Amino acid sequence: MTLRIYNTLTRRKDEFVPLHNKNVGIYVCGPTVYDHAHLGHAKSYVSFDVVVRYLRYLDYKVRYVQNITDVGHLTDNADQGEDKILKRAQMERVEPMELVEKYVRSYFEDMDAMGVIRPDISPRATGHIPEQIELVKTLVEKGYAYEVAGSVYFDVHKFEGYGKLSGRKLEELEAGARIEVNPEKRHPADFALWKHALPGHLMRWKSLWGEGFPGWHLECSAMSMRYLGETLDIHGGGLDNVFPHHECEVAQSEAANGKQFVRHWMHNNMVTVNGQKMSKSLGNFVTLKDAFKKYSPLTIRFFILSTRYNSPLDYSDDALGAANKGIERLHNTVLNVLEKLKDAPSGEADIFKEKIDEYKALFLEAMDDDFNTPGAIAALFDFSREVNTLLSAGQRVSRETLEDINSFYSQFGGEILGIVPESFDFKMAGRSDIEDALISLLSETRNKLRAAKHWQLSDDIRSELTKLGIILEDKPEGTTWKKG
Repeated sequence: MTLRIYNTLTRRKDEFVPLHNKNVGIYVCGPTVYDHAHLGHAKSYVSFDVVVRYLRYLDYKVRYVQNITDVGHLTDNADQGEDKILKRAQMERVEPMELVEKYVRSYFEDMDAMGVIRPDISPRATGHIPEQIELVKTLVEKGYAYEVAGSVYFDVHKFEGYGKLSGRKLEELEAGARIEVNPEKRHPADFALWKHALPGHLMRWKSLWGEGFPGWHLECSAMSMRYLGETLDIHGGGLDNVFPHHECEVAQSEAANGKQFVRHWMHNNMVTVNGQKMSKSLGNFVTLKDAFKKYSPLTIRFFILSTRYNSPLDYSDDALGAANKGIERLHNTVLNVLEKLKDAPSGEADIFKEKIDEYKALFLEAMDDDFNTPGAIAALFDFSREVNTLLSAGQRVSRETLEDINSFYSQFGGEILGIVPESFDFKMAGRSDIEDALISLLSETRNKLRAAKHWQLSDDIRSELTKLGIILEDKPEGTTWKKG
C-alpha cells in the first residue's frame, strides 16, 4: 500500500510524492515561547514526531524544521495587540530573551520526556530578520505589498489564490470584518508583514521602512524557505493555524516566488478537557509539567497516539487512567518476552514468523492510511494477545522466535510509535498497577487473618510490608495503605 496523507489544501487523501525523490522537507510551526508547553503542544509535536519517524522508516531522508517564535506573535494572533513575549517579559520583569531562553529549555525538556525526537533545525524568528526583510522587500517590489507609516501590509486583493487553503472567500471576510478596522490598511483582510515599532517597544530592528519587527505570518515563510527551498513537501501545524496564519503564508510565499509553496498541508486537531475547550479563562488549562505529576510522559504519548492526529482529543482522568493501564499491558508483554529470552533454548524460528508478518502488514497498512496510529496500536495489541497465548501455552519457544518478537516490538512500538522504550527498568517498568493490586490483596488477607484471630500471621504481613516501605493504617472505616 502507498502512503496517503489527508491534504488540507485538496481536502482529500493524496498519495505522498516528494518533490525530490527520497528527500523530504517538513516544516511544522513551533511554539511561541512565553509559557510552559501544554497538552495542545503535546498533541501537535507527538503527532508530527511519528510522521517523521515513519517517513524515516520508509527510507526517506527527512529534514525536519520546527521553528521557535520569539518575536512578532501578537495577542490577537493577527496584527493588533501586544507582543506575547514582550508582555510576559514585562510581567516577570525580565529581558524578553531571558524569558525566551527559560521557556525554550522548558519546552525541549517536556518534549524529551515524551520521547519526541528533536528537529534537525530549530530556527528562531529573531535569528532570521535579514531573510524576513528581504522577503518583504520582494513583495513590495512585485506590487503585492504597500508601506504606510513605517508598517508594511500584504494586499490580499493582488493575490488571486487568497482563501484557497481555508476555503474562505475574500468577500465574506470583508463582510464579517470588525467595525474597528486598522485605518492603515487598504482592505480589512490585509495583513502585516512588518510592523512599525512604537517608542518603548524593546524588540525592534532597522529596516528599509524604519525600525520595527516582523509580522507573525512572515516568519514561517522566511524560515521554511531558508532551509527547505521555495516548495515544501509537508507543512504542518494546529488546525487553528489554517486561518489566518497558514493562509497568509501561502499568499506571501507564492506571491514572492510564483510557484506552489506546499505540496501537502497537514493539520492536527485540538485538545479538550472533559469535553470543554482547553482555556486559561475556563481554569482547565493543563501544562505538561502538571500532567507529568499524575501520569508518566510515555502514558501521555500513548494517550495522544490512541487518537488520529486530525481528530479531537479529550483529556480526562478516566481517559488517562485507561491509557496508563493499556501501555502497562503492552509493556508487561514486552517484559515477559525479555525475561524468557534470558534462558531460552536456541533453535529455528517456528510458525510464529507467519504471525509476525501478518501483524507487520496490518501495522503498515494502518500507518499508510494517513498515519492511522490508533489502527497501528490496535495491530500491536492484537499481536500481543497472540504472544501472550504463545508464552502461556507451556510449549518450547526458541530464542530465535523470541528475538523476532522482540524486534517487532522494538521496530514498530519503539522506532515508529515511540511507546516501547529501548530499555526497561525491570524493577519499575509497567509494574505499578500490579504492585498496587498485590499490596491491596495482602492487606485484605491480613484483615481476614485478624478476623479469624490469627494474630501472629497478620502481624507478620504487616511487618514485612513495613520493611518494604508500605504503611498500613487501621481505621474505623477500614484499612488503608500508603508508601512511606
